[in-house]
Order: sequence, then C-alpha cells, then structure tokens
Amino acid sequence: MGIPVRGNGGYDALSERAAQMREALAKNQSITDNMVAILGSFDHRFSALENAMRPTQIRTHAIRRAHENIDKTLKAAEVVLSRFDLSRQAEEKILKGPHEDLESYLQAIDQLRNNAHFFTNNKSFKSSDGVISHTNNLLTKAISRLEEQFKQLLLLYSKPVEPERLFECLPSSMRPSSGSPAHPGGKIPSYNNHSEHPSGATEGSEYNTPTLIPPQVMPLLHGLAQQMVEAVNQQQLQKIYRDARSPVLEESLRKLGVERLSKEDVQKMQWEVLEAKIGNWIHFMRIAVKLLFAGERKVCDQIFEGINSLRDQCFADVTSGSVSVLLSFGDAIAKSKRSPEKLFVLLDMYEIMRELHSEIEALFRGKACNEVRESALSLTTRLAQTAKETFGDFEEAVEKDATKTAVADGTVHPLTSYVINYVKFLFDYQSTLKQLFQEFENGETSSSQLAAVTMRIMQALQTNLDGKSKQYKDPSLTHLFLMNNIHYMVRSVRRSEAKDLLGDDWVQRHRRVVQQHANQYKRIAWTKILQCLSVQGLTSSGGGGSGNNAEGNSSGVSRAIIKDRLKTFNSQFEELHQRQSQWTVPDTELRESLRLAVAEVLLPAYRSFIKRYGPLVENGKNAQKYIRFTPEDLEHMLGEFFEGKTLNESSR
Repeated sequence: MGIPVRGNGGYDALSERAAQMREALAKNQSITDNMVAILGSFDHRFSALENAMRPTQIRTHAIRRAHENIDKTLKAAEVVLSRFDLSRQAEEKILKGPHEDLESYLQAIDQLRNNAHFFTNNKSFKSSDGVISHTNNLLTKAISRLEEQFKQLLLLYSKPVEPERLFECLPSSMRPSSGSPAHPGGKIPSYNNHSEHPSGATEGSEYNTPTLIPPQVMPLLHGLAQQMVEAVNQQQLQKIYRDARSPVLEESLRKLGVERLSKEDVQKMQWEVLEAKIGNWIHFMRIAVKLLFAGERKVCDQIFEGINSLRDQCFADVTSGSVSVLLSFGDAIAKSKRSPEKLFVLLDMYEIMRELHSEIEALFRGKACNEVRESALSLTTRLAQTAKETFGDFEEAVEKDATKTAVADGTVHPLTSYVINYVKFLFDYQSTLKQLFQEFENGETSSSQLAAVTMRIMQALQTNLDGKSKQYKDPSLTHLFLMNNIHYMVRSVRRSEAKDLLGDDWVQRHRRVVQQHANQYKRIAWTKILQCLSVQGLTSSGGGGSGNNAEGNSSGVSRAIIKDRLKTFNSQFEELHQRQSQWTVPDTELRESLRLAVAEVLLPAYRSFIKRYGPLVENGKNAQKYIRFTPEDLEHMLGEFFEGKTLNESSR
C-alpha cells in the first residue's frame, strides 16, 4: 500500500525540512572546527608552560640529589671518623703492650686488622694510604710484642715432668718401687714375667695423661697463636713452639733415665747391663707414648685448634728428637749380634712395639708425622725378623752344642735344663710368638708353627744328648744319663703349657724312652753281679759229691765255688755302691723307682742264694769274710745309690 501524496505542498515541506537539517549540520561542523582550533591553542600554551617550568624542575632535582649526597657523605664521614676513633683506642692498647690485659690487646689487634682492611678497600679517601701505612706499622709492632708474649708464656709454663709425677700417672701395678732411675736403689718393674704383663683394660690399669701446661693458660696461648697465624707469621710461631717445648720433653725423658746410646755403645756392654737397660727401655717406651707424647699431643691440639696447617707439624717438631733417641736404642738392639739369651728381650721389645702401635698411629697422625710412624713400624718389623732368626740360631746351637764338660754323675746336663727353661719361657710368650709368626705367614697356622719349632728344638736337644752320652766309659752310666735327661724333658713338658702344644702322644712316647734307658741301665749294671747268685756253675768239676763235707755237700755243690761267688759278689757290690752312690738321679720319684727295680731283682736272688748255700760257708772258718751283707744291709746300701755323694762319703 503506497504513501499518499497530497499534491506539491507535501513535497515542499519535506524539502524545507531537509534544508534545515543541512544548515544545522553545517553549523555543527563550524562549531567543531572552532573547538579544535581552541584546543590546539591550549596544547601550544601547555607546551610553552612546560618549557618554562623545566629549568625549575632540574634545579629541584639537583637540590634533592645534593641533599642525598650530603647525607651519604655525612654517614661516610661518620664511619671513617668511627674507624679513626677505634684505631686511636686500639693504638692506645697496643702501645701499653700485652702484659696488662692480653685479651684486650688481642681485641685491639683484631680491630687494627679490620681497619687496615677497611681503608684498603676504600682508597678513594684522601688519607687512606697514610692510614694504611700507619696501621700496618702498628700491627707489625703489635705482632712482634705478641711473639714475645707467646714465647714468654710458653717458656714460663713449660717445665720438665719429674719422674715421680709420671709414676703417679701409671697404673698402680706398674709403678716402680722406691728406687729406680728416679729412686736410687729401687727397681723398675720387670716385664720378663708375662703372667704379669698388662693385657687390655684391667682393674687399676688406667693411664692418666699428665697436665703439661695449666688449663687456664691454654686459651691465651691459643689466641696468641691465632693472631700470629693471621699475621702470616707461621714459621716464627713454629720455631718458638719447637724451641720451647722440645728441650723440655727431652729433659723429662733424661730425668726418667733415657739416654742416647749408639750401636757401638750397645755392642760394648756386658749382657747383664744391657738386659737391665732393655727392661728400662720397655718401661720408658710406655711412659713416653702413653703419658709424655699423649700430653704433648693434647697441648698441641689445644694451642693450635683450628690451625690444621701447624697442629701436626708442631707436634712432629717437638717430639721427633725424643722419638729418635728411643727408637735408635731399639734399632741398635735389633741390629746387634744375635745370641740365644737375647730372644726373650727381643720378644719383649717386639711386644711393646705391637702394644703401642695403635697409640703411635693415633698420636702421630698426619703427613708431618709420617716419618715417625714409618720408623716405629720399621723397628717392629726388624725386631720380629731378628727374633725369628735368633729362634733359628737357638735351634741350631742346641743341636751343635759342643760342650765337652760331661756331668760325671750322670745327672741332668746344664744344656738340658737351659733348653727346657728356654722352651718354658717361650710359652710365656705364646701370644707374642703367634703374632710374630703371622708377620712371616707361610700358609701354616701360628700354633702349628710354634709346635713344629718346639718339637725341632726338643729333637735337637735329644740328638745332642745322644752325642754327649757317648763320652761315658761305663755304658750303664750312659743310659742313666739319658734316662735322667729325657725324664727331665718329659716331666717339664707335662707340667707346662708345652704339653698342649706337643700333645699326649709326644709325652707317652718319651716316657717309654725313659723306661727303655732304665731297663738298659739295670741290664748292663746288674747282670754281672746277679750271675754271682746264679745256680749255674755251682756243681764241682768232679760231678757227684765225694762225701767230704769240708769241700762240698751232698748235692755236689763246691764250697770253694760258693766262697768264690760270695767273695766276687761282695767285691762287685762294694764297687757298685761306691761308684753309683756318687751317681745322681735328681728326681726323687724316679730315683726311688730305680732303686726299687734293682732291689726287686737283687734282694730275692741274694736271699735265695744265702738261704740255700749260706750254711756251707757259715759252718766253716771266717764265715763273715764271705757273707758280709745281710739282705737288710743290701737294702740299706741300695738306698744310698744315686745320691750324688762324694768319694769320701760313699766309702764305708
């Protein structure tokens, strides 16, 4: 449906309205342009205003920065002034010296060192170089005085330790009797008896480390040492410490009795003197390591706490001379001429070095002490090697002992008692020997090695005794000698720890050997005299009796033969009594057993002979000339056999 058009009048109205709208738009555009123009003028004015204000802003910012710089400068000046003030205070303390107040003196040095560091890092200050130079000069003087103070304090409190004080630090069981190197006329405990050896921590076996420097002085010495180290003065510190402490340690040992001995000195000494010195050396080693060196390590660790570069080195410097004196003596013994009697002292020395090994390792720790540790270990090894070689020498010496002195009475030979005592002593060192054998392990257990060595020594002794027994002209004395000596060996083994090592089989086998020699003695010594009491050969050469009672009996036994037999018996028995009462069977039980064995053969034969043939003689003249002994007389005289009497004592 279309819009109705009412002629030309409606169109004109519409056109007029459109014209009005165009006119209004044109006016709006004009207003807009005018506004843009006005705003543009504002922008220009603001820009001009900003340009006008910029110098004022710059001046304001400069004033603000100037205020900030002034604040910073004032604060910096305040810091610098405070540093100058602290330097002045520190200088006053330094100039007074460390004697009045050492702690304040040390604090002053710290302050000076801090100030020097401050001005070194702030060289922009006009006077920095002068301040640094003055501070360093002051520090040099302060450290110099510090060195002197350290030295004086150390010397003042470094005194030798008297032996009595050291002995008080020992376990009660190891303290010497009144009189020793420090107590004339006394005796340091012997260590040859291993049943008395301290083994492990037992009651009363505690060592108390002596206090070498008073505890209250230690913090001061520690502080002084730290300051010297910070002043890069380690060498001087090390020298002062060594020169103060080393002579004191050496003097403590000298007072104890330690002396420097060369290998030549050792070689010239009589064995008894040397043995005593070795016993003392063992005691000295314990005291040195467990007390003196332990005390020195404690002092060193406290003074140089936190100064690792010096702690071990200073300890090594202080102790090296003393250690050298002690170890050089041990080394001289280990390198001296070997002899059997030295084995036990070598084992004692080896044992003490083994005992002290862990403590030496702990005390002499660190690279600086390498030489001491190596020297101690080297001595231990050398002692073990020398002891092992001496052991071998002993075995050879026993077998080849060419002592011509025979024991005339057939008793136990000195060599036998010496060797057996030697072996018994060896078993006191059983644990030490096992340790020694482990040093030279060859696949065998240490127990089997000890057993093998002991058996070889016993066999070497038997071989030698067999040779010595051939010196006797009387074969019966040969067997008596061997019986005595082997019985002594068996009895000694049965009563000692050697039985467990050699075994029952060895004991039983050698008991049979003893019995064999006893039987051989009886056979050789008594066969001839027993033949006098035999019925064989008693019949007269004529066969049957002649009826003449003056010369025989009805059985055809010749009175003359009976007389001759009795006369021979008397002579032989007297000779046996005189000779064999000078012989010796030292063991009471064996002596009685041998007498009984002889009596059990002789007395029944004599009684039977006298009972049967005695009347032939008793009825004749001078009967006592032929029947001189009753069985009781013989028994009594047999009781005098093997008593080792002199010739005069054995004569009737």
